[in-house]
Amino acid sequence: MELERLSLSEWDDALPKTGFEVFHFPEALSVLDDHTPGQMELLGGFKGDRPTALIPVFVREHAVGRVVTSPPPGMGVPRLGPVLMPASPKRRKQEKVNQTFAELVIDELGLTASTTLFSMVCHSRFSDPRPFGWADFDVGTRFTYRLDLAGREPESVLSTASKSLRREVNDARELDLSVDREGIDSVKRIFEDTRDRYAEQGETFPQTWPYVRDLFTALGEYARVYVARDGDGEFLTGVTVLYSPQDAYFWQGGSRTVHDGVAVNSLLHWRVIDDIIRDPPVETLRFYDLHGANTERLCRYKSKFGGDLIPYHSVDTNGYRMDVAKRVYERFVR
Repeated sequence: MELERLSLSEWDDALPKTGFEVFHFPEALSVLDDHTPGQMELLGGFKGDRPTALIPVFVREHAVGRVVTSPPPGMGVPRLGPVLMPASPKRRKQEKVNQTFAELVIDELGLTASTTLFSMVCHSRFSDPRPFGWADFDVGTRFTYRLDLAGREPESVLSTASKSLRREVNDARELDLSVDREGIDSVKRIFEDTRDRYAEQGETFPQTWPYVRDLFTALGEYARVYVARDGDGEFLTGVTVLYSPQDAYFWQGGSRTVHDGVAVNSLLHWRVIDDIIRDPPVETLRFYDLHGANTERLCRYKSKFGGDLIPYHSVDTNGYRMDVAKRVYERFVR
């Protein structure tokens, strides 16, 4: 295998048809590159002319060293990391591709250097982070809920949800409100509501409106916004949904909203699910990813949809080196 640095157009040519997440799209990576400090590096492993593995990383250089991340922090990107495309279905050969690519990336980026911090959150279809663990990185496991909608009807999906969620959806259906797909103005309203909710909780929302606007615009058919309005047309709540070829991702919005004594968020999500089944942006779409299952408070709600608990992996500079490097960065980097 040979490792090459790629342009965005070369990345686009090498990307497979499925098996990756929305932020692996070249359009999304281009927006991240525009709005993220540092340098984006696109690496590809090739056997001859055929791509076998890809990874995007973001590098920030400082006087005392480097920070290498995939995805970049603070941009609302839940997962990124490697995309593997082994030619053989045999386990041994797949593992060889994975291990060789990891070794080449670690060497090319100098990830084991004492002055380099590395942090990666892998997408959910990258199932084997062991080569990074063997290279003395810390490997962790996180979770998301993913609802499989292949060959199902919306009402059958609802019938397998929790009793309380079914009640919320059915009660909201009885109200004088609507849920529709809207445009960029509603994306901004949802962004502002999300930012304000963070502020109310004493937290900083790191994303900016120009970034969110550019991402939504660049993704085209792979981004939608859903808004719930009352009978007078007043905005109640909304969600921004992003799409890969296989998955729909709840991204921003969805703050708990009660209208006439009924929580309307569940109806909002159910409209998203209905569209995945009846009117998907691409025919290969199959899953609704509820974006995380790592916070106990949020799990109580997200588990009601009846999705599968899906693991994914994080890779970080190991604890001792991370602690030392963090102390150096905290002292010298501003």
